Amino acid sequence: MTTPIDTAEPTGPAALELRDVGKAFGAVVALKSATLTVRMNSIHALVGENGAGKSTLVKIVAGLYQRDSGEFRLRGEDVDFRSTAESKAAGIAVIYQEPTLFPDLSVTENIFMGRQPTNRFGRIDRKAMRSEAQGLFERLGVRIDPDRPAEGLSIADQQIIEIAKAISLDARVLIMDEPTAALSGVEVDRLFAVARSLRDEGRALVFISHRFEEVFALCDMITVMRDGSYISTDAISDTSVDEIVRRMVGRDVTDLFPKQETTVGDTLLEVRDLNSAGIFSDISFEVKAGEIVGLAGLVGAGRSEVARAVFGVDGYDSGSVTLKGKAIPKKNPTAAMARGIALVPEDRRKQGLVLDSSVSHNTTMAIRTKLAKMGLITNGAENQAAKVWASRLEVKTASLDTPVGTLSGGNQQKVVLGKWLATHPDILIIDEPTRGIDVGTKSEVHRLLSQLAGEGMGILMISSELPEVLGMADRVLVMREGRITAHLDRSVADAESVMFAATHAEELQP
Repeated sequence: MTTPIDTAEPTGPAALELRDVGKAFGAVVALKSATLTVRMNSIHALVGENGAGKSTLVKIVAGLYQRDSGEFRLRGEDVDFRSTAESKAAGIAVIYQEPTLFPDLSVTENIFMGRQPTNRFGRIDRKAMRSEAQGLFERLGVRIDPDRPAEGLSIADQQIIEIAKAISLDARVLIMDEPTAALSGVEVDRLFAVARSLRDEGRALVFISHRFEEVFALCDMITVMRDGSYISTDAISDTSVDEIVRRMVGRDVTDLFPKQETTVGDTLLEVRDLNSAGIFSDISFEVKAGEIVGLAGLVGAGRSEVARAVFGVDGYDSGSVTLKGKAIPKKNPTAAMARGIALVPEDRRKQGLVLDSSVSHNTTMAIRTKLAKMGLITNGAENQAAKVWASRLEVKTASLDTPVGTLSGGNQQKVVLGKWLATHPDILIIDEPTRGIDVGTKSEVHRLLSQLAGEGMGILMISSELPEVLGMADRVLVMREGRITAHLDRSVADAESVMFAATHAEELQP
């Protein structure tokens, strides 16, 4: 049993207090003893491995779940929300990684949905509504057209709209759940400026993230959870990344990038002169057996689009893709799968999983024809095949029949990996392999990729995390505005050379 550590002595009144909160779903205990105290005028980080209980705790605060035990206070008063409406009315707002707006409505209409101001004739006062929306954006220091439709807005702008909505409701506690996962560096800086201005107004913010450089740059306090229990609370200035990681995982993660030396074999995947008008051009590279090739670049450089074209999800105008010397027909993912290519997509929830289906069903989804006998698939055959990969990848689940949507992000990523590894591919294309998962699971995923390369698989790894690219790739390809601007060997690739290639048009060679 780990003794909770509490070295911080923050000042000021508590905006939000949860103490010894418990929550179970049948036999599955999501929270054992969760404690969190967030004070006014502060930005408080909440960290922990996937499955530590962070999301369950947030959902209790948001009114989606009710606690089974423990204490819950808001500004010193005992509360127990029975709905999200009650939580919002009490002054709590949750800003999710991917906000849900009405795409056909304007920015202003989204902010005031369900509570539009009216004039003396009982009609919606659109002028007043727009004026207030404009005032909110000016107050936040951002420029967004209140009249434009929400459709087509970046994730960053959608989050700002949700924040504006929260302020219009006079929310005093804002919870930001992985808000930067899909943002560029400039967008992160803008979001942080907004967060600091909200803190300085006297609001309390909870910031949930796996990106420690952001946590330590933005937050005042940090609380660690592990296995559904409270571990520690500290002032950011009194702790370190290494100490927080040890508390999160209960062990030292001394080797986050366990890259093993492998013997690089023959060329497996060869991409030549791939072009897609307005998206990417002149894309040429190869991936050899036993090799991890990193595809780096800034958000919007075209990396994911190239991966989708190679796998056949998207088409392309000209060029060729071959595997072991045999052509892969374009826009035909079934043919790519049959030849031995697998794609783990960036958005695992929308493109990689059927959330309402079981772990077993998701894991065997790509090999169902192989499991069928006389057109029928038995539960026993499905579970037996799924068990192999659930065991190897150490998927944390109460049962293979558990809906995959109830698993933590890290375990969902493992299920997607298991689904494709079950096809025994020659080439694994993996897009953002560790986005949104905790440091302990990151180490596990990296170790698995290294093992797969050691077994002779060729891996094309797309990542926005520069340390991940430099730590795991044998070669690094860098893209900028749809073109490859650098081919760098592991021995010469460093942060400076990769960032130079990501921001400059001229091509660098190893």
